[in-house]
Amino acid sequence: MKKKNKDNKKNKTVLLALSGGVDSSVAALILKKQGYRVIAAFMKNFSDTKNKLTNECNWVEEYKMAQKIAAILELPLIKLDFEHEYKTQVINPMFQAYKRGITPNPDVTCNTIIKFPLLWKHALNINADYIATGHYARIKKTNQGYELLQARDKLKDQSYFLSELSQKDLSHTLFPIGNLTKTQVREIAKKHKLPNHNKSSTKGVCFIGNIPLKSFLAQRLKQKVGRVLNEKGIAIGTHKGAHYYTIGERARPTSGIEIQKQALSQKRFYIAKKDMHANTLIVVPENHPLLNQSIFHIKSLHWINPKDKPLKNRLKAHVRIRHLGQLIPAELKIENSKWQFITSKGLEGVAPGQYAVFYGKDRVICSGEIV
Repeated sequence: MKKKNKDNKKNKTVLLALSGGVDSSVAALILKKQGYRVIAAFMKNFSDTKNKLTNECNWVEEYKMAQKIAAILELPLIKLDFEHEYKTQVINPMFQAYKRGITPNPDVTCNTIIKFPLLWKHALNINADYIATGHYARIKKTNQGYELLQARDKLKDQSYFLSELSQKDLSHTLFPIGNLTKTQVREIAKKHKLPNHNKSSTKGVCFIGNIPLKSFLAQRLKQKVGRVLNEKGIAIGTHKGAHYYTIGERARPTSGIEIQKQALSQKRFYIAKKDMHANTLIVVPENHPLLNQSIFHIKSLHWINPKDKPLKNRLKAHVRIRHLGQLIPAELKIENSKWQFITSKGLEGVAPGQYAVFYGKDRVICSGEIV
């Protein structure tokens, strides 16, 4: 007896986010080969950065490549303009966070607030059944709901950036390349003569591109020279503004931090604390106890599946505090009505505003902003 196709893909429409990169291009190719009716959508979210060589807006270059890919794959291509939403809901809050001394993660909020909900909203308008992206992650449907899993390629896994998605998001989302490695994706693109098969991966802040972060912040947050102190409170240098820097960052001249030669003595210094009111940075040598913490508090927890929330508000899992960071054993629990996690060994360079993402083997369990 012929196995029934539970998705009946030939009658299903997918709105796929086509960025111009190789990952989303191969995702589109795979979906089309699987029998889906694929509609490509290019999302214009930021137009303030330009290519220094061509003086052309970055999004225009990406759009031209998306047009080429859509033509080769014979896909309809639409352009969605979410720039207003992106600037007001992601970029503006990002600047405000840095101004307060917090290090936000716009890549997480970009997915949660802009990319997935707005793409799905348009998908509903055109009667599409699913949305899809070129993210390296996997979705698994179980009797308990939907699970978000790490990608097969652990070196490209993007589940950290997707850790705030909901059951609703996962129920109508496809990640076609989640079971492939980056090498396999490029090989598929080359085999099908896609012109972006060897295109460099996108770097930098979501939709903004590879622009030095401090240069970007300087557009709105002006320089404010302050003192650099050692752990004893003695001034040993200057910096260009505490709002530009993050906990755990190395203090070096290229980032605008000047340390007195007599204080260096061949040591590397890292930022251990910031005082936004006094506009001072406290720096210490590497491996200093001030850089190492083992207890952290979380603003609020988001559960991928609310059913995973433990009845006794206590969970043992592995935590990651940055994209592709090491997975560390940790205990998550409520203490004084607030969520906190304790790691088996101390972590260095943990900055307020970053996300802690908790995993059970390959599965994302929950995530929350560190405070």
